[in-house]
Amino acid sequence: MTATAKHILVNDEALCKELKAKIEAKETTFEEVARDMSLCPSGVKGGDLGRFGQGQMVSEFDKVVFNDEVGVVHGPVQTQFGYHLLLITGRA
Repeated sequence: MTATAKHILVNDEALCKELKAKIEAKETTFEEVARDMSLCPSGVKGGDLGRFGQGQMVSEFDKVVFNDEVGVVHGPVQTQFGYHLLLITGRA
């Protein structure tokens, strides 16, 4: 199984929750927040991680991407890198 997803990475859980609330309230888009706030290099691409297979990402990330609802912002998801917001864009 493969998936496509976007993510936003920040160091602080409270900030992660605040950003999620702004996206859900449609004050901004996921891609704008990724470009402006994400600590991951994927931020310049709106958080787009492209297509990847199960097991390619850390387990906490994989669990959400391969099991939870597509098209919904999930998180905060904590990994050793920080706190993520995840937007699953597809699964095949």
